[in-house]
Amino acid sequence: MGLLRLALAAVLLGSAAAKLAAGERGRRALASYGLQGRAATAAWAGTIVLEAVLGIAVAAGVPGSAEAAAVLLGLFTVLLVVAIARGRTGQPCGCFGNRSRIGWGAAVRSAGLAVAFAVLPFLPDTSLSTEALLGAGLGVALVGVAALAVALLALAREVGELRIAVAPQSALSLDHEGPELGGRVGLIERFERRSPLAVAVFTSPGCSLCAALEPSLRLLERDPEVELHVFDEHEDAEAWESLGIPGSPYAVVLAATDGEVLSKGTFNSLYQLESLLGPAAARA
Repeated sequence: MGLLRLALAAVLLGSAAAKLAAGERGRRALASYGLQGRAATAAWAGTIVLEAVLGIAVAAGVPGSAEAAAVLLGLFTVLLVVAIARGRTGQPCGCFGNRSRIGWGAAVRSAGLAVAFAVLPFLPDTSLSTEALLGAGLGVALVGVAALAVALLALAREVGELRIAVAPQSALSLDHEGPELGGRVGLIERFERRSPLAVAVFTSPGCSLCAALEPSLRLLERDPEVELHVFDEHEDAEAWESLGIPGSPYAVVLAATDGEVLSKGTFNSLYQLESLLGPAAARA
């Protein structure tokens, strides 16, 4: 009975880990049972906690834990059968992560586990040898490592999808701020005009973001297509006033030939600063 108890406990712990790794998809899967929003979140979190606690309790041989696990699996079976009867076969069931689907296979599996937990207390309590205990412990450890690996991969995927969903924003360009697009400014005389694009970056001494962007500015200076010049709010106050610079950091991209304003905007990253160069190069 010892090995079976540990195996069944590992199933509960693995199920809890899979639900946790599924994250948002695991919560959305509960919509198949009519649960959404806060109700789905509460049911998802409660199921994870309950399965984890029961798994530990069953592994430790706590009296009544196997019976409680049988009741839980029986409830899962009933929910699956009801969902099948409502025509939701093939929809996510949230049983063991994202890929689990509602169907008779899932219902039979859940019912089988419920029966296994139910008969567990009635099996003879045989003692395990040291080797068997070590083997069982190794098996549980491997299951735990596999569950952690799955959770880590799921977390990495969630972070990747979040970064894709929250795409980097371009520089903020407002018509009423800074020089007029298409206009010509005398600021171009401050440049050597050795590159097609002249980038005027406006910074302030007390601007912490400006200081943080200095490495990015030095990196952009290496671009042979760009000539970059920094205008300090105090030392170049006249340039700030003549162009109506709203604040720092701010950038104005000029055509090296005649000083035409090709693009402009407030930026807070190298990506946003570079987002001004594409439209400027197209207009140059």
